[in-house]
Amino acid sequence: MSENIFDPHVKDIAWCPGCGNFPIRKIMLEMLEELELDPVNTVMVSGIGQAAKSPQYIQANYFNGLHGRALPPATAMKAANPELTVIVESGDGDMYGEGGNHFLHAIRRNPDITAVVHNNMIYGLTKGQASPTTSKGMKTPVQINGVFLEPFNPLAAAIALDASFVARANALDQDKTKEIIKKAVQHKGFALVDVFQICVSFNKVNTAKWFKEHTYYLDEQHDTSDRSAAFSRAIEQDKLPLGIFYEQKNKPVFEESFPLYQKDKSPLFQRTLNKEALEKIAAEKTE
Repeated sequence: MSENIFDPHVKDIAWCPGCGNFPIRKIMLEMLEELELDPVNTVMVSGIGQAAKSPQYIQANYFNGLHGRALPPATAMKAANPELTVIVESGDGDMYGEGGNHFLHAIRRNPDITAVVHNNMIYGLTKGQASPTTSKGMKTPVQINGVFLEPFNPLAAAIALDASFVARANALDQDKTKEIIKKAVQHKGFALVDVFQICVSFNKVNTAKWFKEHTYYLDEQHDTSDRSAAFSRAIEQDKLPLGIFYEQKNKPVFEESFPLYQKDKSPLFQRTLNKEALEKIAAEKTE
């Protein structure tokens, strides 16, 4: 068997034994290899959290930023170099909580990036507080009387904002999840894949058994171009659908909307700096 060039063979991984991040890491490594991506032109981006450590365990370029701030630098990287494959990997707290505002506006901008969200419905790094996707009634060390807030529904929000690719997967269904993420990476535009995963230390409710009993896969009759049908499926609560909900293939992407790339497709680092023009602009701004 050939070596997976994306696997750095890290021995000391800072996740609990049995953590749902392990199968997602395996899926990501296989996905990157099978799509024959070039590590030199691949960038993994994350914020803060257990899931946000994932890019440290993949042999590619990575940017590990502030809590909830993965999407803005990912968008900027794609805008500066459209030839890159940019993949954001973070958790439900980082992406939907601290990064919630960025999540909404990344969807509106539609950069050609993929967001893989590890959704274990709990804050793992800070030891078990309710996250934006924690179910009502769950008791935690902070919410001792049970969560009373309505859980954030990322798929419904994304479809309502007309995101160009929206999907949900289960980390324990590795083959199906890998195929969904492959399609997300190959999609041109902002692609969201919300991946259910277990947290063996701090979420004793949403176990592997729970996810198996409370999910089902969308069948071939589901029309991924039908936004209304996708939204209806996204607000189902029991059972929760898995698969590709919605895809819009011809929506303009953020980076190609700039005049900057209309005549010249080369990334910024390959262009010659016009110092005379830059100095003229600087002089005008200091007057």
